[in-house]
Order: sequence, then C-alpha cells, then structure tokens
Amino acid sequence: MQIDDAVSQEVVNRLRRAQGQIGGIIAMIEDGRNCSDIVTQLAAASRAIDRAGFKIVASGIRQCQDAELRGEQPALTREQMEKLFLALA
Repeated sequence: MQIDDAVSQEVVNRLRRAQGQIGGIIAMIEDGRNCSDIVTQLAAASRAIDRAGFKIVASGIRQCQDAELRGEQPALTREQMEKLFLALA
C-alpha cells in the first residue's frame, strides 16, 4: 500500500514538528527543567506521532475501501489494517 501524496506530506509535516518538539525536550532535560514541563512536552510529541500514524492508517483504510468498490483486491486485508490500527493503541 502506497501512501497518498497529500497524506504523505501532511504526515511528514506532523513528524517534523514532533522532531522539533523532541529536540526541545532533550534540551529541557539537559537544562534541568521542571519535570512537569518535560512531561507536558513529551505528551504533546507523543500525540503528534500518534496522529501521524492514525492518518496513515486512515488513508490505507480509504484505499482498501476504494479498491473493494472497484472490484479489486485491496493491498491489505481488513485484518491487516486492524492490526496496524491496534499497533498504535
């Protein structure tokens, strides 16, 4: 299954933001910042990464549904898509 170009760009943008957040978290730890502030930023970075994963899975589900509507064999089975979705939980 290939990721749609528009979805791919959106996912890359989300991951780049998360990458920046992670760099900031590392700096916070090295600077001895407050634990509460660090955990807050960790949670934000984690959500950004999760959203990127969910976006990819949602795109895959749409692609599989479109293939089925065209009478084609989808790239992934429903079980495989469900397994990918649950891997993010």
